[in-house]
Amino acid sequence: MKNIIAVIWDFDKTLVDGYMQDPIFKEYDINSSTFWKEVNSLPEKYMREQNVKVNPDTIYLNHFLKYVREGIFKGLNNEKLKGYGKQQSFYKGIPEIFKTTTELLKSDPVCEEYNIKVEHYIVSTGFAQVIRGTSIMDYVKYVWGCELIEEEDEEGNKFLSEIGYTIDNTSKTRALFEINKGVGGDVEVNVNSKMTNEQRRVDFRNMIYIADGPSDVPAFSVVKGKGGATFAIYPQGNKDAFKQVERLREDGRIDMFAEADYSDGKTASMWICNKIQEFAERIKKEEQAKRGNLDNVPHHLV
Repeated sequence: MKNIIAVIWDFDKTLVDGYMQDPIFKEYDINSSTFWKEVNSLPEKYMREQNVKVNPDTIYLNHFLKYVREGIFKGLNNEKLKGYGKQQSFYKGIPEIFKTTTELLKSDPVCEEYNIKVEHYIVSTGFAQVIRGTSIMDYVKYVWGCELIEEEDEEGNKFLSEIGYTIDNTSKTRALFEINKGVGGDVEVNVNSKMTNEQRRVDFRNMIYIADGPSDVPAFSVVKGKGGATFAIYPQGNKDAFKQVERLREDGRIDMFAEADYSDGKTASMWICNKIQEFAERIKKEEQAKRGNLDNVPHHLV
């Protein structure tokens, strides 16, 4: 097992103020509230009309494709999705916190000796392509998100046509196990590969999961239950969001929460940096203990 500290981020309302789809609605002059109201009505509609159960976390993808087919999102394709990454409204301190934390341990010779380093991952129910177009990708190891397949019209123009891959608030936990095993790491592995704990790339105890609310309870539970750290964000001045994260803290889902400002010196930045250093100190002690044990073994047996 490598000495990697994995900082794992949700995206919407955790890194950006709102939803990643907001720039799409703005360009196509779509009322976002109307769109999401339509999406939220679909589970009940399909159950009532067809007795079909749908996934409320990912049914929005079908609605996006419906808008594409009807010409409302005319010309929407993966290249355009990636372009919307540059239009995201990040909270203060993004992407600086990514750079700060990535470099936090690099000046420590003991961390260098034991190969203790920080990696960032994004796990989102949103569009992976939008995330890949953002400035934070300079510091992100791997992205989990929803993927859409393209077709070409008669003139050769690409457009989104099918759902390729989905991730919902429950399957985010699968991404955590993939990080644990090394998916997205230096060597290709399969999440179903049989591995010993020593072969796994990222110890759950070295994971920090950061998100904004109750929808991430499954992921919070896995990380916290396996010895990692959990942190929640709420928008400044939003009393309802504050109550949500306070309830998560009271219920033992998260270790800490703060206003959504990652600027240097703010609570979010200080807590995340401190937790990384805390993890690094623990790893150092464990590595030094291993070395001490080896020093007591006769050299011909080492």
